[in-house]
Amino acid sequence: MQFIDLQAQYQHLKTRIDKRIQTVLDHGNYIMGPEVQELEEKLAEYVGVKHAITCANGTDALTLAMMVLDVKAGDAVFCPTFTFFATAEVISFANATPVFVDSDENTFNICPIDLEKRIQKTIAEGKLVPKAIIAVDLFGLTASYPEIEKISNKYGLKLIEDAAQGFGGSINGKKAGSFGDIATTSFFPAKPLGCYGDGGAVFTNNDEYAELLKSYRVHGKGQDKYDNVRIGMNSRLDTIQAAILLEKLAEFPTELINRNKAAANYERELATTYKTPKVPEGYLSSWAQYTLVDENRDEVMASYKAQGIPTVVYYGKCMHQQTAFHGLGYQKGDFPVAEKLAKEVFSLPMHGYLQGLTD
Repeated sequence: MQFIDLQAQYQHLKTRIDKRIQTVLDHGNYIMGPEVQELEEKLAEYVGVKHAITCANGTDALTLAMMVLDVKAGDAVFCPTFTFFATAEVISFANATPVFVDSDENTFNICPIDLEKRIQKTIAEGKLVPKAIIAVDLFGLTASYPEIEKISNKYGLKLIEDAAQGFGGSINGKKAGSFGDIATTSFFPAKPLGCYGDGGAVFTNNDEYAELLKSYRVHGKGQDKYDNVRIGMNSRLDTIQAAILLEKLAEFPTELINRNKAAANYERELATTYKTPKVPEGYLSSWAQYTLVDENRDEVMASYKAQGIPTVVYYGKCMHQQTAFHGLGYQKGDFPVAEKLAKEVFSLPMHGYLQGLTD
């Protein structure tokens, strides 16, 4: 059994993907070819936003968001401590300071109550300027944006949605990637919508942001690539990856149905044994991971391994526990929910081709 069976997916889509790749090989426009623009149009349509701007990977997508929002030294950007390193990394890369926030014990996502407390504390200390919030759609479930948006508006903060794991999810029909001022995603192969290499995208309804993103991703170009009007970066999605993603995006709604079938079957079989993930009313998860909570994690994972079932821990160390962030001064116990989750969570296989679970 594969934890994420990309080979089964490829065999299902092989004819279509191979044809798309051959088309790129035939026309030879390997960088920013016509498939890139086609993909951006279809991504924007799927998510329900005006603009989708592709880039080289999900970390670059977040970095581009930081650049567009002019996040800089002296700024505070609030983000969950229970997340992948890139979420906090890009804040420090922009010379700003990440201010970590505890998790909601049921959804694993950023806790709105703790978020507001951290904002108020930062304002009271007066050392940093509160600038933005990065909320993460962890394990496929969109964060609590109705509550988070109220907080961001109350304190005049920009809101970034990190939808790398949440693509395909929604709240009352509003899709992941459409929340906040700007949203990002990753097309890393293991993500709900992944390519066969690295890739990412940024979503926004703001025309000015969209134009800045298009400039920043190609060395800060102006009217042409040799007219550089600002300092940017080299972050383009290559055409072959766009071609692959076009076919995967076409199949994605069906895979999303299968992921939710698999999750429902897991829930039915495991809810009496473990703490299983819960999806709030009105929410739809894309199930990037199916994550259980058990205080005897090591023994449970060993038991699954003995049965030939792979398991993975996402994430065994919170951001405030990372060596790179020791200088921020956080202590053990500052984020009790997240610290407990880091010791007890583990994930089971999840993808759109799980035999016996998607029937």
